[in-house]
Parts: sequence; structure tokens; C-alpha cells
Amino acid sequence: MHHRHRHRQVLAPAALLASLALLLTACGGNSSASTGTGTGTDGSGAVTLNVGDQKGGSEAILRAAGELKNLDYRIKWSTFTSGPPLLEAVNAKAVDIGGVGNTPPVFAAGAGSAITVVAAWHGTSKGDTILVPNGSKLTRPAQLKGKSIAVAQGSSAHYQLVANLKAAGLSFDDVKVKYLQPADALAAFTSGKVDAWAVWDPYTSQVLQTKRGRVLTTGDGITNGLSFQVAAPSALKDPKKTAVIKDYLARLRRATAWVHGHQEEWAKVWAKDTGLPYDVALASVKRTHSTRVGVAVDKPLVASEQQIADTFTELKLIPRKVDFGDFVDSRFNGDLPPSTTPARS
Repeated sequence: MHHRHRHRQVLAPAALLASLALLLTACGGNSSASTGTGTGTDGSGAVTLNVGDQKGGSEAILRAAGELKNLDYRIKWSTFTSGPPLLEAVNAKAVDIGGVGNTPPVFAAGAGSAITVVAAWHGTSKGDTILVPNGSKLTRPAQLKGKSIAVAQGSSAHYQLVANLKAAGLSFDDVKVKYLQPADALAAFTSGKVDAWAVWDPYTSQVLQTKRGRVLTTGDGITNGLSFQVAAPSALKDPKKTAVIKDYLARLRRATAWVHGHQEEWAKVWAKDTGLPYDVALASVKRTHSTRVGVAVDKPLVASEQQIADTFTELKLIPRKVDFGDFVDSRFNGDLPPSTTPARS
């Protein structure tokens, strides 16, 4: 197929940006586009669930897995560029529920937003990386001292960078951080304007598949690998909405599990939905997407997120102490395994 041809590997950064600009994924940082765009409605019935989504996210995975059939309620979809604006919409009650990575809820909680984590998935952190250009002399994280690193502010990569520096005996002040959204960071990285880039999949896969850089270190064993569905507290006070949310989460868990056994099929859908080359999508699915397991919102999860919150409070990037336990609801756990369950291999 044409997307496997070698010419994919010599695309100029500008050509990559068109597809990557769409992909400020669940882990994404702050974005100027704080509004969602409507993408239609599924199902029928008296109750409408307003779902916040990201490109190649919940809607795509549910549709691919056949989980949007026989809905006796409506799902109205809104697409956001990244996690923080999606959570702003949850706080504003414009969205009932939506999916984000492990760090945006911490920043939203720090801002006193009305948000509640209602479901979680645990996957590997192997797609969360610090990348360096091919010609870089850096071989281990400790050598990042004094170097410039691109990262999206408030993203999962932001915490991954802090945690990896700490593990290497460095502080956040030991490096020159450049806050850049992924599209801008990719341009800076490929033109040599930064020494390293802290990022997540599919950007990791994009850089590796196009042979534009290599992995200095990953988040494996460093970050918690969690992603969440976050609901509006007002929706959870409505019994009809709550019943619908329970059904929606069950469908999403089945769809996520479906990916593990249908990796090529999902990669095709995901590539089409995001504009990514198929080989990049498949690499990202294998490294990250297919490893996710639905887990309980439990005490270890709260403790792990509390660690992220405390880290950003210490760095004065969150203005106050956050009690993350105040921002979770465990009523949808059912018989799910604990949050510490290993990711799928």
C-alpha cells in the first residue's frame, strides 16, 4: 500500500504538521482552541449524553468495535483539541463526560474545577518518552542538565519529564524548559532548536517511524500509565444521566478490550480518523493503545494522582494543595480489577 513507501520517511516537518496538528491527544496540554466542535449524534431516546472527545478517541473506538448500536439514549459528540479545554467544558456543564490522560484532571482540580473522575484504564507508559535527535550525543537522562527540552504545559509529558529528571538526580530547574504544543515542538525538534522533546504516542511513533530521532528514556516504571473518563458532578446528580453514564462506560470498556485483539483493524480506523500514516498508527496502537485495561477508581489510583498533584504544587505550577480524593467517584467500579493491575503485553 502507498502509505508503506519509503517517501513517507522524508516528509518535511511541515507536511507532518498537517496531520499532527489534529492530534493534541488526551494527554495534551493547554490549547487556544477551548471550544468543542459538534460531530453528530448517535442513538435515540429521551436522554442525551453530551460526550467530550478527541480525534481518534472514544467515538472512533466505540464505532469500530460496534458498540454504538442499540443505544436507547442519544450521544451528542463534541471534539476537543486536548484534555484541558475538554475539562473546561465539563466544568461549564457543556459536556457530561469525556476522556483525558493522567495529568489534565490534576490541573483542573488545582483550578477548583467541578470535575469527577468516574472511570480509569491502565496501560504501559512505553509511548511516553523523552526523544533526542539522531545526531545527539546524549545517552542517558542525567546528561539533560543545562539542555533545552520541549514539552506541552499541563500534559502527561510535563509530569513524565519532571519524574524522569528526578529519577536521574536532576531538578526541573536544571533544564531549560520550552513550553510548546506538539505541532510546534515537532518543528523545533526536527530543526534542532531544542535538545530533547518530552511527548507521548502517537508523536513518539511518528518520530521513530520516520527515523527523525531516538528514545532517551520512557515513562515505563516512572509514570502511572492511567487515563480517565471525567464527568460533570451535575450529571452525576441526575439519576437518568447516571444510568446512561454507567452503560456508556461499560461500552467503552468493551471497546477498549476489543482493540487488543483487533490491532490492525483499529489502526486503519485510527489512521483514517486522524490523518496519520497507517504504519505510525499501527506502531502507536501496538506500543500504547492495545495495552489498556479497564481498572477501578481506587485508593492506589488516588494516591498515584495525589503524587502528581503534590509535585506540581511544589513547583508552584498549581497554586494550592489539591486533595485528589475529592475529585473521584468509585460507584462505577463494579467488579473491575485494582488500578495497579499490569497493562496488557
